[in-house]
Amino acid sequence: MAPARKVAEFRCEGGLASDLTVVVEGQTFHLHKFPLVSRCGKMAKEFEGTTEVHGGVSTMLLEGFPGGPDTFLIAAKFCYGLQIELTPRNMVILYCAADYLEMTDKYGEDNLLSRCENYLHKAVICNWKDCILALQSAEPVTPSAERLQIISKLMNAISTMVCTDPSLFGWPMMMYGSLQSPGGSILWNGINTGAKIRTLESDWWHEDISYLSVDLFEKLIKTMEARGIRPENIAAAIMYYARKYLPGLGRWQSGQSGKTRTVASFCMTPASVDQRVLLERIVKLLPEKKSKSYCRFLLGLLRVALILGVSQECKDSLERRIGMQLELAALDSLLIPTYSDYDTLYETDCVQRIIQHFVSSEPRIPFFSPSSTDIEASPSSGPLKQVAKLVDNYIAEIASDVNLKADKIRALAVALPEASRSLHDGLYRALDIYFKAHPWLSDEEKEQLCNIIDYQKLSIDACAHASQNERLPLRAVLQVLFFEQMQLRAAFAGCLQVVEPESGQANPMTISNDMADQIIQRDGWVSVVRENNILKADMERMRSRVQELEENFSKIKQDMKKVSKSHSSLSTPRLLSRIGCKLLPRSSEAQTDPSKRMGPTPKASVGQVQPSHCSRHRKSFSFF
Repeated sequence: MAPARKVAEFRCEGGLASDLTVVVEGQTFHLHKFPLVSRCGKMAKEFEGTTEVHGGVSTMLLEGFPGGPDTFLIAAKFCYGLQIELTPRNMVILYCAADYLEMTDKYGEDNLLSRCENYLHKAVICNWKDCILALQSAEPVTPSAERLQIISKLMNAISTMVCTDPSLFGWPMMMYGSLQSPGGSILWNGINTGAKIRTLESDWWHEDISYLSVDLFEKLIKTMEARGIRPENIAAAIMYYARKYLPGLGRWQSGQSGKTRTVASFCMTPASVDQRVLLERIVKLLPEKKSKSYCRFLLGLLRVALILGVSQECKDSLERRIGMQLELAALDSLLIPTYSDYDTLYETDCVQRIIQHFVSSEPRIPFFSPSSTDIEASPSSGPLKQVAKLVDNYIAEIASDVNLKADKIRALAVALPEASRSLHDGLYRALDIYFKAHPWLSDEEKEQLCNIIDYQKLSIDACAHASQNERLPLRAVLQVLFFEQMQLRAAFAGCLQVVEPESGQANPMTISNDMADQIIQRDGWVSVVRENNILKADMERMRSRVQELEENFSKIKQDMKKVSKSHSSLSTPRLLSRIGCKLLPRSSEAQTDPSKRMGPTPKASVGQVQPSHCSRHRKSFSFF
C-alpha cells in the first residue's frame, strides 16, 4: 500500500472492493471497514449509528484530525497490520492521532496509543536530543499534546537535564566525550558529524532550545522557573533566543555567531516567528534582576521595540526595568536614535522617563546570584552619583544636535535630585557644548539654563574656564568670579593652616574653616598649591597697581605745590622726587627737622633715602 502524494484520493489496492471512504482535510481515502473498526474505537462507535451509504460504501469525515492526511495514512497502515516506525519527530503527532481515533488496548492488544506512550517514556524522555526534537514537532498539535500531558512531560525532562551533567544524556552530548576524528570533530558510528568538541559550560543547552517556537519556548522557560533553574541561566537563555530571532540586537549586542552548534541543532530547523510578538512575549519572561550585560541587553531590546512599534505596555515595561538598574548602563547604549518623525537625533523623552523610573524605583532590584560570572562588585560611589555622571555625559553627547530644544536639556538635568551631583563640572561642560552648537540663543535663554548650575560646586579648573568663557551670559560669569574668589580664599586659608600648624593666630576669613577643609579634601593638595600660586600672582598684580596709584598721587602733589607757589627749592616736588623723598603733610614738621636744614653729607643722604622709600606708602596716605 503506497500513498498517492499528488492526488486528492488514496485507494487501498488489496484485491477487495473498498467499503469505507474517509475524508481528511479534503483528501479521500478508500479503505476497508473491518481493519479500521477493529482498531479504532471512534470508528467502531461511529458505525454503530447511522452512516451515509452509497452503493454499500460508508463515508466518514474526520474534522480537525491531528497531523492531517499524512498522519492518518500512518495510522491506517497500522490498522492494516503493516509495520510503522516511531521516531521523535512523529511520535507526538501519532500519539495525538491515536487518541483522536481512540486506538486503545480495548480495541486490540499493543494498540497504537499504548505503543506511542511506551516509546515516549522508554526512548524519548531519557534522551536530550529526542526530547528537543519531539517537543519541536509538537507545535502543530499543541492543544492535544497539552491535554495528553505530553508537552509537560517533555519539558520536565528537559528542565531536569539542564540541571544535570550533560554527558549522561546520550548522543547529542557526545561532543563532550572522546569519540572524535583526528581533525577534532565528533564521530558517530565512525562518521564525521562536523560538530566540534567543546568544554562543559552552563549554556550548552541554549542553542538547542532556541529552535523551539515562541509558544513552546515560553512554556519551557516557565517550567524551568518552576523547577528552580537559576535566574541568570534563564535570563541567558532568553537573551540567546532573542538575539537569534531579532537581528537588530546584533548591532548592539555580542551575538552568538561564534557559538558552536550542537548535534541536536543539526537535526532541527529554526522556528518561524513574528518579531513584534516575540519581543512582547520575551519582555514578560525576563526576570527582575540586574547586571551590566543584562542592562545592555534591555537597552538593545528597547531600540528594537521602538523600530518594530510594539505596544505601549511593552515599552513601559522595558523603560521601568532599565530605570531600576540605570547605574549599570553604558553611555553608548543609552544613545537611542529617533526612529519617528521627530527632528531630534536621539530619543530624549524615552531617556527622561527612564531617569524618572530610576528616581522613583524603591526598593532596588537585586543582582543575580554571586556565582554569576557577569556580576561586578558595587562601586564605592552610590548609584545616584553614578547616574548623575552618566546623565551629564549623555547631555554632553546630545548637546551638539542643532534641533535640540533648551527645555529638553533642562528637563534632563533637573530630573535628578540636587544631592546627586557633588561637582557640577560635567553639567557645565554639557551646557558649554550646547551653547557652542546653538550660538543663536538669547542671553535670557542661556541664563535659564545656567540657573541649573550650582557655581559653588564647580572645581577650580572649571571656574577658571567659565570666567573666561565668552559663550556664558554676563550674570553667570559674575557669579563664577565671585565663587571662584571664595574658593581661592578658602583654599589659601587651608594651606596656611597646614604650613603653619603651630601658629596660634587665626587669620580672619570670610569663609569658614570647615568650607576650606571641604574644598581641600575635594580638590586635593595639588589643587591647593596651584591655588596658592594663583593668589600670589594676584597679590603681585595688586602691588604693581598700588605703585602706579602712588606715582599718580605724587604728580598730583607736585601740581598742587606749583599752584600754591610756596617754598624753597629744596622742598620742590621735582627735587624730592629725584632723591626718593616725599613731602611731609605739614610744613611745620618739615621745618623742625634739623637734618634737612643742615645740608647733610652724601653718606647721610643715602641713609635718609632708604627709610623714606620704605615708608612712602604710609606717608602718602597720611596726607588725608
